[in-house]
Amino acid sequence: MTQTTFTIEVQPRIPVRLRRLEELAGDLVYSWDRRVRALFARLDAELWRLCGHNPKVFLRRVSQQALDEAAQDRGYLEEYSRALSGYDSYAQATARSQLTDRFDPQVDLVAYFCAEYGLHESLPIYSGGLGILAGDHCKAASDLGLPFVAVGLLYRQGYFTQVIDGHGQQQAHFRPHQIDDLPVTLALDASGEPIRVAVQLPGRDVGLHVWRAKVGHINLYLLDSDLSDNSAADRALTYQLYGGDREWRLQQEVVLGIGGVRALRALGLAATVWHINEGHAAFQLLERCREYVASGDDFATALERVAASTVFTTHTPVAAGHDIFDADLFDQYFGAFSLELGIGIDALRALGHSPQKQGSINMTSLALRGTRFHNGVSQVHGEVASGMERYIWPDIPPPENPMTHVTNGVHVSTFLAQEWANLFDLRFADWRSSLTDCSYWECLQEVPDHRFWSLRQELKSLLLQMVRRRLVVQHRRSGMAAAKVRRVTRYLGDSDGDVLVLGFGRRFATYKRAALMFQDPERLARLLGDPQRPVLIMFAGKAHPSDEPGQELIRQIHEWSMRPEFIGRILIVENYDVALARGLVSGVDVWLNNPVYPLEASGTSGMKAAINGVINLSVLDGWWAEGYDGSNGWAIEPHGSDFDPADRDRQEASDLYDLLEREVIPLYFERGGHTHSPGWVAMAKASMMTILPRFNSERMVSEYAERLYGPARDHSRRLEQSADGAAMLAAWKHNVRERWPGVAFAPMAALPARNATQVLNFGEALQLRIGLHLNGLQTDDVVVECLLGEEQDEGIFVPREQLYLQAGSHAPGGEVVYSLALRPHHTGLQSYRIRAYPHHGLLAHRFELGCMAWL
Repeated sequence: MTQTTFTIEVQPRIPVRLRRLEELAGDLVYSWDRRVRALFARLDAELWRLCGHNPKVFLRRVSQQALDEAAQDRGYLEEYSRALSGYDSYAQATARSQLTDRFDPQVDLVAYFCAEYGLHESLPIYSGGLGILAGDHCKAASDLGLPFVAVGLLYRQGYFTQVIDGHGQQQAHFRPHQIDDLPVTLALDASGEPIRVAVQLPGRDVGLHVWRAKVGHINLYLLDSDLSDNSAADRALTYQLYGGDREWRLQQEVVLGIGGVRALRALGLAATVWHINEGHAAFQLLERCREYVASGDDFATALERVAASTVFTTHTPVAAGHDIFDADLFDQYFGAFSLELGIGIDALRALGHSPQKQGSINMTSLALRGTRFHNGVSQVHGEVASGMERYIWPDIPPPENPMTHVTNGVHVSTFLAQEWANLFDLRFADWRSSLTDCSYWECLQEVPDHRFWSLRQELKSLLLQMVRRRLVVQHRRSGMAAAKVRRVTRYLGDSDGDVLVLGFGRRFATYKRAALMFQDPERLARLLGDPQRPVLIMFAGKAHPSDEPGQELIRQIHEWSMRPEFIGRILIVENYDVALARGLVSGVDVWLNNPVYPLEASGTSGMKAAINGVINLSVLDGWWAEGYDGSNGWAIEPHGSDFDPADRDRQEASDLYDLLEREVIPLYFERGGHTHSPGWVAMAKASMMTILPRFNSERMVSEYAERLYGPARDHSRRLEQSADGAAMLAAWKHNVRERWPGVAFAPMAALPARNATQVLNFGEALQLRIGLHLNGLQTDDVVVECLLGEEQDEGIFVPREQLYLQAGSHAPGGEVVYSLALRPHHTGLQSYRIRAYPHHGLLAHRFELGCMAWL
């Protein structure tokens, strides 16, 4: 007879003395306040681990005895009181002075849209770097007191749980999460009823509930389609992150973009700045345009209003990272919507046009055309993105187009190990308020080398214990014999703390080249196998379930890790999540990163490692191209796109081996009569001192506020304060675009031959007179500019000065004559170029139209 097992959960009663534990469990401040997390862990450390560090689940399952004893334990009550005091002080803190000068919380509000948020493992609505970055952005906004609200989706299954079987095959398991287990509450209206909004999909409306996650001073609102009156398919729309087919993805992005705007309206929140973090949420632009059209604007005017207040951040130079939808699918979902906008579907589709796939809708293109403030996420990526997206501004040299960059940063309080925080609290009382002060962090030199080394060894020991525990579970589940499990984990014992540990933790996308290390396996075996200088490499990361090449990388590394020469020396740990990441980035000695240049937009894992005294060994791509200074780590010079990929990989792998063999390994084991390596400590200190204050999320969000949020808000206000400003600007742009193809230069005198040199004596002026056929435009509509500079190798022109030609009379042919007395301030060989471009006082960026003519 079949026997059925029923489950009950007997929940304890929280003692009155500890009643605010439930409040603490409902505020994601615990994701970065270790004093709060310690309150739960101290009650029952093993249960805390088994509950996945989830406070809500933990409080339902902890024993009544543990709670009652804690309520009578003076030590625990003191710890509880200190944690509450810190929590309450944080809640009552006001905005930093640099933000209060720019942003009024009674008027201003930044609305941040992203498809995923990596705040903590207890809220599994993230997959990787984009989500962790968004979570850190939210935390820093809370720390700084920025008026800020975030919008996303409540994924009932989240991203997948990764299992690696005995053959190295990745298995993706989607495990539903109970809402009661998550740190969220239903958003309610004034009458106490759940807020509900809807989006229109072909043939039906889809209802959405709005959930609120409290993140310190800010709120994250998450949309949920799992409503009883939705169809089964529509209820599942918000179940998985990055699952399903293209149509399912488009539906999700309608929910995020259009539903997100409607949710904010229903909540009574009026944003003054909108931030689209990656293209998934770009449909919000269309919804906001629809609102303006409904109130009487034409579409062009509405688009100017919307774009003026909107920031767009692109995160990937990899073509596959940009969502593209076929025209037929887009038309099916937005045909009726285009009528509400007052334009045809062809005109709407044109907003998403890109050369990448003709006739399709590229969400990055839509976001760029619908915003006026755009950025990449590192200096290198900003330059790459300027080139990739140059089709938006076709006549503008990429270095001058409107694409800028704000380099990513990481939330220090989240990723700095508790052991470091404790040390800083003892030695540097004001360190938390000095996170962006580079000179302040020279104080790390005051930490004795032996203390620095011992703390690093302690963190490594904690990592080895955690990885050993995970690997035992991983391999026993796959049926590995106990003796082999012991061989795999033999170097992870407490006695092996003095082993050099290299870490590689990131998404297993092919461009990240996880297998580069195995280009020369014999040489690698020699490097790792020296018994006098033991070295381990730890790999962790997921591949998207549909990314077969990425999954093959995992299988290959697993296969290598099982070979006799590598077993126990190369480890691959399954289910890379925030908890494992915190351990890896604080516990390894060296952080490896070897992407194909220039495909690493930024990368933040190396920053997290560096703030913990880990040393980076990375290709000079993404953030490391800015962070590396020669003293704080090691760099692999990229070979660029001109090299054959196979040759490039062989050469960069050889460079990696050389660095490990000649510099990294010898430096770590060179003790010079000490119990530690003085040279290693010096470099590790340099890593922390140079990277912590420059690559943290407080600096990042402050930079967004100063360079993007403030200008977007101010530009929007300028349009609104000018009578019919948006309509006037839209009409002016239309006129310029119509007439610009007929704008052309007509020199008033014969120009010198291309290679000829004009000669001037110092102090003399070269009289320039240039005719410009305006094709019906006015002189106020156009700027004529002379760029004075020098021509370098390979014909690269580097401008040094910008000089403006003045409009004068008309030439007989109808051209307007522009003139300038060009008087160079320096002697020597110089060059100049002359160009014209449209100008209007209400433009957000002088080149936003993408129109330019050159003489």
